Amino acid sequence: MNASPSPFHAGERAMQSLVGVRDVMEARGRQVIRDHMPDQHRDFFAALPFVVIGALDAQGHPWATVMAGPPGFMDSPDPQVLRLNAELLADDPLAPSWHAGAPLGLLGIQPHTRRRNRMNGVLTQVGEAGALVAVRQSFGNCPKYIQPRRAVWMGGDGWPKEAPQVHAEGLDLSPQAMAIIQKADTFFIASASLHAGGSDMASSEGVDVSHRGGPPGFVKVREEAEGTCLTVPDYTGNFMFNTLGNIVSNPKVGLLFIDFASGALLWLQGWAHVDHDSPEQAEHKGALRLLRIRITQGRLHERGWPLAWEEGG
Repeated sequence: MNASPSPFHAGERAMQSLVGVRDVMEARGRQVIRDHMPDQHRDFFAALPFVVIGALDAQGHPWATVMAGPPGFMDSPDPQVLRLNAELLADDPLAPSWHAGAPLGLLGIQPHTRRRNRMNGVLTQVGEAGALVAVRQSFGNCPKYIQPRRAVWMGGDGWPKEAPQVHAEGLDLSPQAMAIIQKADTFFIASASLHAGGSDMASSEGVDVSHRGGPPGFVKVREEAEGTCLTVPDYTGNFMFNTLGNIVSNPKVGLLFIDFASGALLWLQGWAHVDHDSPEQAEHKGALRLLRIRITQGRLHERGWPLAWEEGG
């Protein structure tokens, strides 16, 4: 028996047990989840013009966001460190919480090649020159459900110079926010294990950010008396259950929707739960379960980063 700590925390293990893959995933996780970045991942992050980030605000609630720059704005000086040579947007809801000691989940994704790699770690240094992230877990992800499009860094050329319009979102989402969700084929979800950010955080604990994709309109929006509720189909995946395992013990989530036509960013927070046996599941072809998210607040940035999104591979 392997006496070293499991790479999965209690919530992830509970989900794996529920679907009968616990032993298989324990063995697989010990093989593929590393405490360092392999060279292939280091080179991959360095080639990207953006990275998706999950982190906690001052209230311990996750947000999902994005940071961007010309390819090379990220680099890895050694296998246990990733350097981010950029800053968050001034209006980013995570900007006030961007400080040393903060746990992070990072997702490097290249939609036009359908490659994605994950790295969960801790901010160890933040300054004018950027930030350093210490690696805690590094692993690859399968290419399923990634909609092919190419992100191109535009820099300052041709990007509007006027101050961006940023709107607050509440329990009832605005028509503009709802329209972004209803046509989306992609979004990102940040979640955190129960003990993320604690002083004695185990290596399996922390913040995670994941990709979710499907046909346009796969996220269903419903207005209820308590506010806006989203329903997301959960399809078969890698059975690690990083997101759902977090939600089992900590229902707080952050969402990021990108309007790829306009570049707008829609940041949302909410409370989530996993619905394992709903009649509505039949309405989502291929769904194994449903994820319900009740929105609590958000922010809509009408301009976002100077990235152009070219559809297709």
